[in-house]
Amino acid sequence: MKTAEYQRFTEELRRGLEADERVVGLVALGSMAGRDYAPDAFSDHDFFVVTRPGAQEHFRAERGWVPESGRLVLWMRETAHGVKALFESGHLLEFAVFSPEELHLARVNRYRVLLDRGGVEETLAEVARRTAQQGAPEDGWLMGQFLTQLIIGAGRHARGERLSGSSRVKEDALRHLVRLLARHVRSEHAALLDDLDAVRRFERVFPKLGQELNEALGQETPRAALLLLELAERELRGRLGAGFPAEAFQAVRARLEELQL
Repeated sequence: MKTAEYQRFTEELRRGLEADERVVGLVALGSMAGRDYAPDAFSDHDFFVVTRPGAQEHFRAERGWVPESGRLVLWMRETAHGVKALFESGHLLEFAVFSPEELHLARVNRYRVLLDRGGVEETLAEVARRTAQQGAPEDGWLMGQFLTQLIIGAGRHARGERLSGSSRVKEDALRHLVRLLARHVRSEHAALLDDLDAVRRFERVFPKLGQELNEALGQETPRAALLLLELAERELRGRLGAGFPAEAFQAVRARLEELQL
C-alpha cells in the first residue's frame, strides 16, 4: 500500500469509528503510530479499538465498520480480543478490541492515540509504563536457552526430525541470541529496536550482524547452529566477561561439530 493510500485508510478508519458513539478510542500501534519510523509499502495497519462495555464483541465479529470491508477476503479471530483481517490486495489489519477496563490487559511500546473520548490516553500511558517495567530475562537465562536450543535442534535434525530441529535453531535459539546481542552490542540506532519482538528491525540497527545471521540461517540446521554459536562467542565473550559460560560453549561446540553432516 502506497503512503498516501495508507494515510487515507487510516483517516477513513478514524472518521468511521468517531461517528460511532459506541467507540471510546482508537490507538495506532507500531509503524501506524508514526513515532520512530513511518509506515512504508510493507506496513500493516496495527491498532486498538476501545469501545463502551458490551460493544467489544460486535467489533470483533462484524466487519462492516472497516473501510472497504467488501474487499476483505479473510477475517479471523486470533485471540480473545484480537482479530486479523486480509484484503484482496494483500494488505493486512491486525487489531484488538477492548473495553476501557480490558485495555489494562494490553502490552504496548510505540503508540499514538487517534481518538479519545475520555481516559484512553491516560490508560495507555500507564500500560506503556507497566510494559517497559516488566522484568526482562537475565543474561544467564537467555544464554542457557540459546545454548540448549542449539543442542536440541541439531540433535533432532540428526534424528531425522528436520522441521523440528530447524525451528529450534533458526527460531528459538535465534530469538534468545538476538536479545543478547541487542542488549550488549552498542548502536546509535538502538531506539529502533522493538522490545516486544526482538528480531524486528534488527538489521536496521545492526546491518553487519543482521547480514551474518541471515547467511547463517540459510545453511543446513547443524551448520547454522555452529555459525550462530561462533557469532555469539565472538560478540559476547568480551562483553559478558566473567559471566560468559566458556565451558558450556566448548561443550556445545564439540557436540555440534560431531553432528555436522
